[in-house]
Formats: sequence, C-alpha cells, structure tokens
Amino acid sequence: MSNTSDPYLWLEEVTNERALGWVRTRNAATTAALAGPEFDAIESRVREVLDTDARIPYARRRGEYLYNFWRDAEHIRGLWRRTTMTEYRKDSPDWDILLDLDAVAEAEGENWVWSGAQVLRPDQHLALVTMSRGGADASIVREFDLRTRTFRNQSDGGFFVAEAKTDIGYIDADTVYVGTDFGAGSLTDSGYPRIAKRWTRGTPLAEAETVYEGTPNDISISAWHDRTPGFERDFVQRATDFFNAELYLLDGTTLTLIDTPTDATTSVHKQWLLVRTMTEWTIGDKTYPSGALLAANFESFLAGDREMTVLFSPDAHRSLHQFAWTENHLLVVTLVDVRSEFRVLSPGPGAWDDQPLLGLPDSTSTEIVGTDAEENGDEFFLSSSGYLTPATLLFGTVGGDLEVLKQAPSFFDTDSMAVTQHFATSLDGTAVPYFVVRKEGMGPGPTMLYGYGGFEISMTPSYSGATGLAWLEQGGTYVVANIRGGGEYGPEWHTQVLRAGRHKVHEDFAAVAQDLVKREITTPSRLGAQGGSNGGLLIGIMLTKYPELFGALVCQVPLLDMKRYHLLLAGASWVAEYGDPDDPDEWSFISEYSPYQNIVALDEKRYPPILIATSTRDDRVHPGHARKMAARLEELGQPVTYFENIEGGHGGAADNAQLAFKTALSFRFLWKALQP
Repeated sequence: MSNTSDPYLWLEEVTNERALGWVRTRNAATTAALAGPEFDAIESRVREVLDTDARIPYARRRGEYLYNFWRDAEHIRGLWRRTTMTEYRKDSPDWDILLDLDAVAEAEGENWVWSGAQVLRPDQHLALVTMSRGGADASIVREFDLRTRTFRNQSDGGFFVAEAKTDIGYIDADTVYVGTDFGAGSLTDSGYPRIAKRWTRGTPLAEAETVYEGTPNDISISAWHDRTPGFERDFVQRATDFFNAELYLLDGTTLTLIDTPTDATTSVHKQWLLVRTMTEWTIGDKTYPSGALLAANFESFLAGDREMTVLFSPDAHRSLHQFAWTENHLLVVTLVDVRSEFRVLSPGPGAWDDQPLLGLPDSTSTEIVGTDAEENGDEFFLSSSGYLTPATLLFGTVGGDLEVLKQAPSFFDTDSMAVTQHFATSLDGTAVPYFVVRKEGMGPGPTMLYGYGGFEISMTPSYSGATGLAWLEQGGTYVVANIRGGGEYGPEWHTQVLRAGRHKVHEDFAAVAQDLVKREITTPSRLGAQGGSNGGLLIGIMLTKYPELFGALVCQVPLLDMKRYHLLLAGASWVAEYGDPDDPDEWSFISEYSPYQNIVALDEKRYPPILIATSTRDDRVHPGHARKMAARLEELGQPVTYFENIEGGHGGAADNAQLAFKTALSFRFLWKALQP
C-alpha cells in the first residue's frame, strides 16, 4: 500500500467527528461481545486490587516529609499528600492532604489527570504541579502553595505554563528553568522543547532569558539546577536523537561540553562524574566495554584528565540494571540472567570499596525506589517482588540493617504455582531467556506470552495482582520473554537490533512461542500474546508475519504504520530505534515488517483473532495507528476487535475504573479466544 493510496488517512484526524463515530461504533460492538458475568467478575476484582487501601503507598522522601499520590474508589482522580517518617512507619499513617484533584476537577469543570509535582527545597512551601487533560503527555504547570493549599495566581507572581510538553524545574524560590511551546518554531520536529530559558518570577514568560537553543532536528533541549550544598551547578542537555545527547556545564552564560560519548549516560554527583557506556569507549590506550560503569573526578575530567575507575564491567551473563547515589555511597543493581543482585560501592582515598547488600528477600527482583542524598544522608528505599511474591518496601541506611516498612498483601492464590526460567534458541543461535508462571503439573493450556523488545527496557520479575487473579488463578499460564531490544544483557542486547537489525526482536519472540509448544507448555491454538506501545508493534508483526504461532493477540497503544510513524506526534524521536522510512535504503528493511503495509486478505492467509486497543488522548503514539490497522483488517475480512478509550493518554486509562475495564477487556478477550 503506498502512502498516497492509503484510504484510511482520515482516521488520523484524532477528534474528527467522522473518526470518533467510527470509534464509538466499534467500542459498542466490542463491549457487547465481551460483556457478561465473567467480564464483570474480572473487572470487579481488578478494581478491588487497584483501589484497596492495602496497597503500598510508595512515597518520595524529601527532607522530613514523604510525598505520595493516591487513588482509590472514593478519590478517583487522586490525592496528593505527605506525612513524616514516624507516621509512615505505622500501619495507618496520618496523611496531610495537600491537594484533592477530584475537587479541583469538579470546581474547574476539567478531567484533570495527575502528572506529578516538584517541591521547592529546603523550605517545601511551594511546588510546581503538572496536570493533563485526560492523561495526555501535554500538561499544564501551576504553582501550588503548600501552606495555604491553594494554587498561586499568575497575578500574584505564581508560575503558570499553558498546555504543552513542558520541561520545568526550580533554580531557587523566584527562578525556574523552562522549556515549552513558546510559539512558532520553539518545538522540535518531535514536539518537545527546542529552547531552554531561565524565567524569573513576576516577569512574562515571553521575556524569559534563553540559555540554550537547539535545532528542529534535535529531540529536545532541557536545563536544570543541581542544588547539592557545596556543589551547586547548572546543566544543559541537548538530545540529538533518542540515544544520543550532549551534556554541558552552564556557568552564567558560559557552556562547557562534558566530553563523554554522546550515547553514554553521564551524570554528576558532588565531586564525581559517572559514565555508563552504551558502546565501547577508547581513551588513549584504554578501551572500556559497552555496558561498563566508570567514575572520575569531575573537576579533573573538565581539566583534561581522563583517568577512569571501572566500577562495573559486564560479562556474558551479568549487566548493569540500575544505580543511585546516597550522600556518600553508590547503590548498584545488576542482573545475572535477569535475576537481580545488589551492591554498595563507596569511594575512598584509593580504590572504591565494593560490598554486597545483605538481607534481601530470596527469589525476588529488587529495585531502588528512592534516595535523598541532599538531606537524609545514606538512607535508601528498595522494593522487592517476584511473579508470585507481593512487593515488600524496605528501608535502610548504608552500613545498617534493612527494615521492612510495608508489605503488600497477596491478591491471588499461589498454592501449587511455580516460576521457571527457560531459554529458547533464536534464528541466529542466540539464547533468549523467558519466565513461565503457572500451576505445577499443568498440561498444555491457555497461555499469555508478554513481550516488549525495545529502547533498552528490561522486563524483570514483578508481582501483578491483576494478572494473578484474572489469568493465573483461572488456570492460565503467564510467560514473559526477555527478547533482544531490552536491556537484560546490557546495551548490546539492545543496540544489535536497532534499525536494520530489528528483525531479531521478532525472531526472538517467535522462538519463545515455538519453544513453549516444544516444551508442551501450550499449543499454537492456545497461545496468546500481548504487548503495548513498542510491544504493540511487536504484536502487529506477530499477526502479519507469524500468524500460525498464535491463537489470539492483544495489541495495545501500538505503532503499526511504520511508513508514517515519524510524522505522527512524538514519532520523529524514535528514528534512531527504527530507522527513517523516508530513506529508501532504510524503508527497504522497515517495509519488510511494517504491519499496516503487510496485511493480506483472509483468502490468502487467516490471522488469529486480535484485540487492538488504544486511547484518543494518547499524544505519544498516535491512535491513528490502531484505527487504520483495524479498518484495514476489517476491509480484508480478517478477524479484529477494536476498543478506544476516549481518555487515558499513552497508559490507556485516566483512572482506576478505566484501568480495570481495560485490563478485564484484554484478559476476557484472550480467555474466550484460547478455549479449545
């Protein structure tokens, strides 16, 4: 199908009444087809999990306060609140309610969805609150007074930024760095800020001082202030594509390039420069491998010294997953065949000390969820969970014992269930790991295979009450594939599938599907697969390239028309991942897998049933991808079910009720389709 002959371009007009009429017709048909007692039961139980007070109220420590945003059945849009550490340790903390988003939405006649807040420290009297309409990425920014519990009016000097994809942060009580839509030409081709400015309270945004200006071809420009006492600094970052960025030290009006590889992750803490390499980095006669973590004295590095200390070096089974500073120590999480290990690194006058963190729960995956190096020294918060193990929130101080702060309840019966790890062999001989969760002793049965495979995002074991009660408890098998494109084995697990190597992602996923059948865990007719966003693209490819491997598919907020993806919303920012379809050489390999261009009629090849779900308010991945794919499948007689949430953003849901409905829709569709 050529671009000019696409008969469904009109479905890219997001709020066009004809397009929305098309959506509503299919929503009604889908709801009617899946409705019934079984659907209602799943939706109700998932909603209970989402709304229950027994969930862990994860919080961010900022000085004496812990801040939390909370949704439940009574507070649909949510409460922003805070408490003290003494209260937080209690089973039922006394929360100080700062902002009731339901009340704000009702008073203003808007469907506000929480996007986050930045609290000005150390006083914590003011905050920059971001909210979106219906869950979109574009949001408004309003300054909030934590003493009066009210928004500050612009007329009183309060900071306010109109709806846009905005980057903003405090420098001090009266100044912020801001990048937003300043008018014509101020955004990149990807729709993100092209200009970073310093804005002083009480002055018009239009008069803010420009500190850096990028080009339209850049992905985004941002600036921020590091207020670490004794190490106050300002930085500017220019992202030239999704995986490359230039980092500058900003001193007044002077910019100094921090000369590290643009594809590396570069950060500064106090006197230390950290560099996590994406590809090999050669300095003089030394070459550091991809996936290494390196340290140097920041001032010495700026002066030209290139002496680096290797803090972590990967091997065939071990990769760097996460790291974060406390005041004096570096916490490091590594993955060993997708199973986490935790270490504490401490800089000394000579070599760095490297010690394991002891006392972590067995058979779980551990993540760093918070540190506060500025005011709370060497404290840290960790979350540990597994496919069958509910989350535990742990608190500790480097050198001390770990304390269990909160324990999530079990939402489904795990008796006789087990988790196993297997390896499938991909087409090029690569061993691809995957986890299988199911009741012990089961024969081939309904199986849901989940995958993502992109942007170096690792799929580590984690607990899902919704998956457990809606799938596992019913006798289903749940499988997570750690295919290439993720970061499970470091950057090269991702970089080898960029652009022309993309086919390896699809081959890995197909290999796992085939291995599940070979091991008699399931059969093709009882194997379903699900993925969203980049994972939605993966599912679209499974539909058009490997339909014989599956009995049903769920494709959520997907990319599907890879001929036009770079022209729609944030799509231009992903050219580094997929390639440029306007380049004939690159379109030659993209066209081989682009789902929308590869659909065939029913009489040529029968596809398995597919549920395609998206959101009207998704301003990251255009809903036109999903709409056009469904329309084309309908035209050619292929089985397709479609649902579009009118709100929800890229997550597909704006509140717990919508999320419960969306979740029930997917599980009910798969369960019905995979029955013998």
